[in-house]
Amino acid sequence: MTQMPLRFALPIMFAMTSPVAALELDAMTDAQRDAFRSEVRAYLLENPEVLQEAITVLQQREQQAQVVTDNQLIENYADELFNDRHSYVGGNPAGDITIVEFMDYRCGYCKRAFPDVEALLASDANIRFIVKEYPILGEQSVLAARFAIATQLVAGDEAYKSVHDTLMEFRGDITQVSMTRLADILELDSEAIIAQMDSDEVTAIISKNRELGQQMQISGTPTFVIEDQLLRGYVPLDAMEQIVAEIRE
Repeated sequence: MTQMPLRFALPIMFAMTSPVAALELDAMTDAQRDAFRSEVRAYLLENPEVLQEAITVLQQREQQAQVVTDNQLIENYADELFNDRHSYVGGNPAGDITIVEFMDYRCGYCKRAFPDVEALLASDANIRFIVKEYPILGEQSVLAARFAIATQLVAGDEAYKSVHDTLMEFRGDITQVSMTRLADILELDSEAIIAQMDSDEVTAIISKNRELGQQMQISGTPTFVIEDQLLRGYVPLDAMEQIVAEIRE
């Protein structure tokens, strides 16, 4: 590998950390600056792997910084995440590990994650699971979230779980007609649920979840919080199992 001449390598390294070195580079004449740029360009063209190494280091630093930021966000909003008193709590309410999922019934990756989450809860009886209705994919998402929340308010957690599970596997259009039919199939009071859907209480719950999501810098679904870890996007079953095991160590 061709090495960059020391007179050019040093300014590059020190200019990134030293204000004095940066000023020295600024003090170059136009001819010196042009020569410097030519040398740098030639070196990088001859040794492009240097760029990849730099990009890898940068990505690692960004990931580490994001983890620190995410940990701080979870700490700042722990009460809203884990004890908001309106979100559905499933699994083992007294479990030693808490998983929170921000989800949307129109999200393909949420539907993909659903059987993995169910399998995890079925195999591990010591996990507390919280659902945050987070409708961000249009009017049908909002309608589905309103219907699920209204069901919980009218008929309780067991009915909510039945609706939640059905909506996670539902592939058709979400309309008031289809939701009414769903309530009837599940032998729920469809009239009471439909009447509750546009209530101030349902609106407030969705608003609180959206506000929390924005504060947590959540822009997509699914997003999982597993104790002190924030995981953006789909997480397969084996990865969740590994994370849970590592937390328990």
